Amino acid sequence: MISQPYTGRSITAQSAVDLHMHTIYSDGHWTPTALCDYLAANGFALVAVTDHDRVDTVDDVRALGAARGITIVPGVEVTTSWRDGITHLLCLGFDPAGGALAAVTQGVRDGQLANARAVNAALQHQGYAFPRMATVLADKGGALNHPLDNITLLREHGYAPDFQAGLRLVQEAGHRTVAVPLAEAVAAAHADGGIAIIAHPGRHESETWYDPPVLDELRADAIPVDGLEAYYPRHSPEQVREYAAYCARHGWLASSGSDSHGPRQRYPIAYPAGQVAPLLARLGYPITA
Repeated sequence: MISQPYTGRSITAQSAVDLHMHTIYSDGHWTPTALCDYLAANGFALVAVTDHDRVDTVDDVRALGAARGITIVPGVEVTTSWRDGITHLLCLGFDPAGGALAAVTQGVRDGQLANARAVNAALQHQGYAFPRMATVLADKGGALNHPLDNITLLREHGYAPDFQAGLRLVQEAGHRTVAVPLAEAVAAAHADGGIAIIAHPGRHESETWYDPPVLDELRADAIPVDGLEAYYPRHSPEQVREYAAYCARHGWLASSGSDSHGPRQRYPIAYPAGQVAPLLARLGYPITA
């Protein structure tokens, strides 16, 4: 693991941790400052901010956390593909200046932004007008920044009553998921000194559903992921137990994350650090007495 320059509070088994959340740097609606203010006010000791396919913002977010006494572990959620499906990969504890993850994520981001712009042009050609784009996307700099921004524009201009309706419209206009092969992203995380965790393995609306038989297939493919996000708010208690047991059985790391995108969606969750002690130790943050 890389050296960790921002160490705030000591980590005990009861310390509040959350290793999966997003800001306006990807598809969240927290500003980084607002998120860090919330985390500090609510006693979080260690977190990972894992904006989609962004490594270039890690240092800025970590500095905001350090100023508030919060340890922020370098994090990114990479959009990857394995076999015929999409897998979201949480990469944690890497060196942001390492270069490998930066190259992988920039390639994904460039492809996503090109597709988002093409979809927006197609929607306008179909007669959808977005006169309030600058206002609606003000927190993204007033312009398209993420593939889901087109859905936001459709909803805010009254063309789609909900997310699913907006998703159908952008798919009809040519939206596609841009992803990097899972093995390539895992290799990049390891090259930069980090670990690679399968995000929300039991959530399967648009991603691969990693039940134990599929996880066995992944291991058989010899893709060296390091663990699973076992503790996740949309996993059932049975799934949590199943994933935690799978990690223990195969020597994988169990992670915990809220996947918070902001107050309109979900707040961070104060998971106990002791629940993911082996992962924290691998990141260089052993539990203290």
